[in-house]
Amino acid sequence: MGNERFVRWLKDAKPYFGVLFLQLSYAASSLISKSALNQGMNHYIFVVYRNIIAAVVFAPFAMLFERKIRPRMTINIFLKIMLLALLEPVIDQNLYYAGMQYTTATFATAMCNVLPAITFLLAWILRLENVKIRSFHSQGKIVGTILTIGGAMIMTLVRGHVIGLPWTTKHAPQTQSTDAATEHDHLKGAVMIAAGCFCWSCFYILQAITLKSYPAGLSLTCLICMAGALQSTVLTLVVERDNYAIWALHWDTTFLAYVYNGIIRSGVVYYISGIIMSEKGPFFVTAFNPLSMIMVAIVGSFMLAEQLDFGKVFGAVVIIVGLYLVIWGKSKDVSSSKSSEDDNIALSNNKESILAKPSNEERTDDTIKIRTLDDAV
Repeated sequence: MGNERFVRWLKDAKPYFGVLFLQLSYAASSLISKSALNQGMNHYIFVVYRNIIAAVVFAPFAMLFERKIRPRMTINIFLKIMLLALLEPVIDQNLYYAGMQYTTATFATAMCNVLPAITFLLAWILRLENVKIRSFHSQGKIVGTILTIGGAMIMTLVRGHVIGLPWTTKHAPQTQSTDAATEHDHLKGAVMIAAGCFCWSCFYILQAITLKSYPAGLSLTCLICMAGALQSTVLTLVVERDNYAIWALHWDTTFLAYVYNGIIRSGVVYYISGIIMSEKGPFFVTAFNPLSMIMVAIVGSFMLAEQLDFGKVFGAVVIIVGLYLVIWGKSKDVSSSKSSEDDNIALSNNKESILAKPSNEERTDDTIKIRTLDDAV
């Protein structure tokens, strides 16, 4: 009995472990990419190489494990894949990393917290998310989303007293150089990142829709990265047509950024997010996005010497409360859907049992026949 309960808990907890892994990968990606951008990495080439690496690594797995379940390619699916590649690997990634060049890793991650709100609204409009305004769990999801976004804005806008951590005070000059962007540059970077987040949200919605007609997750991931690499190459050749030096590979942080973001941030993340979306919906995947900001703020204080202040700590607490409400609301959605399924099964069983039972007239006729046989005997 205890083993069955543990297996059931582990099955229910898989999506939560999955989104935690996604947030860890996002945080690591932001820190590695920001370090590579500080060393002069070109974001156009970065997008090209990371998608090429993802396509090359995942193609053998897709051919091996999904050769029997891969649906036939149609024009409709092909157009969806090309649009998916344009939305996230091309537009979102280039806008996000171009905006990060004007800001910091923590600021860029904080701006991405508009993603849950955009995804929630789009999923609500397209009826991919179950929302009933009068139910408490739907209100919990709405309030939790507002709190997570509010907490992210607090971490971004509210400064407060600086918490003097020993490992940040030793690198105070580096912190100043990291935050040396002007207010105009911060605004430009914020607009770029916000536009990229809108494309990222549209990518999640379209991915959830595409997986219904093309359920081969590994193959879809590989095709998106292949199409993204092709489109990014064309874009780079147009924008950087006279700069051939950017195509050279260097064995430093930039190469680590190519490999990590290609294998983990593009390939593994696309595949895992698709699995989670098929069970929980696109909003669930993005609702935990503020966690990556907390991770970046903490780890960034070690790696990039970014200062922690009262605003970041208080915003992190608000984010945790908001995430708790979102998790509670989603769990109630699951329990209510299960109860409705059980009610439907019970109702169908009752109908079958009623139809199977003989009527009173049939019982009376059977009794009369039995008595007549007894009298004859």
